[in-house]
Amino acid sequence: MAKILVLDDDQGMRDFMEIMLTKEGYDVTGSGEPAKAIDLCRKTAFDLVITDLKMPKINGIEFLKAIKDQRPETIVILITAYASGETAINAMKEGAYDYVEKGGSIDDLKKIVQAALLKKGLVIENKTLKKEVETKETAENLFCGMIGTNREMLKIFATIKKVSDTPANILILGESGTGKELVARAIHENSARSKMPFIAINSGGIPENLLESELFGYMKGSFTGAYADKQGFFEMARGGTIFLDEIGELSPSLQVKLLRIIQERTFRRIGGAEDIKVDVRIISATNKNLQERVTKGEFREDLYYRLNVIPIFIPPLRERREDIPLLINSFIEKYAQMFGKEIRNISSYAMELLMNYAFPGNIRELENIIERSVAMETSNIILPESLTLYSSDASIGTSKFDITDRGIDLNEELDKIEKMLIEKALQKTKGSKRKAAGLLKITFDSLRHRIEKLGVEQE
Repeated sequence: MAKILVLDDDQGMRDFMEIMLTKEGYDVTGSGEPAKAIDLCRKTAFDLVITDLKMPKINGIEFLKAIKDQRPETIVILITAYASGETAINAMKEGAYDYVEKGGSIDDLKKIVQAALLKKGLVIENKTLKKEVETKETAENLFCGMIGTNREMLKIFATIKKVSDTPANILILGESGTGKELVARAIHENSARSKMPFIAINSGGIPENLLESELFGYMKGSFTGAYADKQGFFEMARGGTIFLDEIGELSPSLQVKLLRIIQERTFRRIGGAEDIKVDVRIISATNKNLQERVTKGEFREDLYYRLNVIPIFIPPLRERREDIPLLINSFIEKYAQMFGKEIRNISSYAMELLMNYAFPGNIRELENIIERSVAMETSNIILPESLTLYSSDASIGTSKFDITDRGIDLNEELDKIEKMLIEKALQKTKGSKRKAAGLLKITFDSLRHRIEKLGVEQE
């Protein structure tokens, strides 16, 4: 049973918190005086402390410093009436786990407490087992560099295990940024070909004349600049796997040559007269509707069926939101280590912004957002102010924007749209913040934070 200390000079608030947290199954102790609370922490190893920010004599930040000095492992959550970015940064620099607004959602506070205790539990477990924890849950969540608890992702992991050692061609479908190459690599790494080459080619990113020579190689003198014989990717991948991304962008002539390789396992270099036999597993991917292209005559039907023996569809990130926190934590760890930062966490408000974001660029966009945030963040936690979110949803506002030759400030325009929507929601609910938060599908705490940040006028 986790031990929690609640510090608040408001007895009513303190009693409420004690009752609520006790019902959640925690061992709760309350205190109204910071000095006595510090003494309690000296005598008892509390797992988590929830403290009000503004108190007489000793404020929440000073109390936080005192607790961290004597028990660095204790998690501290601050409660404040007005959660400003400056307050958060100061608290996080001193080691606070997160902050919540007084009078906000009780469910939000419960989630933050649960997440904090879970994080501490995992840290202790990792130290005890020297980071060699191999539970069934961990194995399912992390698979060949891919992270997911979403049902469809777990099905993909299971499918990869089943099909990796089959010779069948696989077509991976999904929007840009969903991780199609990761799936292809996982198939290769789980197959008998894992010790042989894996070569990935972006079919749409190389001009047609260069793509042909890159794929099939060429003979000396076959064209200007061909000063020596050159192997192509198919020869280099012999015995292994070749991954053809954006397969829908292949020209008709290259489609014919690819079909021949699939059917006969042979090809010729440019300018060559001899057939070259090759044993290569072909995995292809596309973010296009290939069936539609077949119907329009833009993609060969026989090639489509040859490639699409086993289709694997990767859902977009907006359809697997339960994986967002896992991915965020993974990227924070990756880039904190890369940039030499002490960042280990993300604030609940920043997490909420990301959980409600559409991610048109999927996982690739999320990784870019976290990379930039870690690089720019000056505290030890990612705050909302360090996030840069873009939206490709043209229906987000009622106005149409023109981009002049001088360009526009995207962040400024997005702030205007967000402010306009919040003002409209407040007008519709006659000033009720709770009802407005419901209309906007965000929490009451998040709405208050955005109102303060954007300077929304209220009646």
